[in-house]
Amino acid sequence: MSNQRVASRYAKSIMELSLEKGRLEEVHTDFLRLTALAESNHELKLVLRNPIVNSDKKLNVLKALFAKGSDPLTMTFFEIISQKNREEILLDVAKEFENQYNLHMSIQVAEVTTTFPLDDTLRKEFAQVVKEVSGKKTVQLVEKINPDLIGGYILKVNDRQIDESLSSKLRQLKTQFITNHYESKI
Repeated sequence: MSNQRVASRYAKSIMELSLEKGRLEEVHTDFLRLTALAESNHELKLVLRNPIVNSDKKLNVLKALFAKGSDPLTMTFFEIISQKNREEILLDVAKEFENQYNLHMSIQVAEVTTTFPLDDTLRKEFAQVVKEVSGKKTVQLVEKINPDLIGGYILKVNDRQIDESLSSKLRQLKTQFITNHYESKI
């Protein structure tokens, strides 16, 4: 079975258990913290995915990182993952948990790329467009800045992309000029 499917099943089970116990927000916070730690500390990723490091050491690392302020349900989950020698998928489980949490809470994550930082007015307009496209109640915008766009924006919502950037318009014009419709092909 692929790591993605296994991670999805683990995420679903911890999600259901945290909902049942009324600890969803606490577990969600712990998984966000795990993801942030892995993003800021490349060695953590390497340790969790390294087959040479035994499960007890990996669990001790997790216990040290989450000793204060973490939910006991999360720690129990880490122990179960460790007993099954599945620490290498823990970051995938965290990512999949975030996806399932967003689905449960009706949150739509969208990525907007512009050439400049967004102000509150533009942020609200993009959020409104995303709400219309997705039908979700809440929108979480991931803002990126790319000066190569020249102007305009690129908005990604799930598998849909709205590309209104000047660089893409210039590429389209370039391809239109390359094919000359008025030149005889004799």
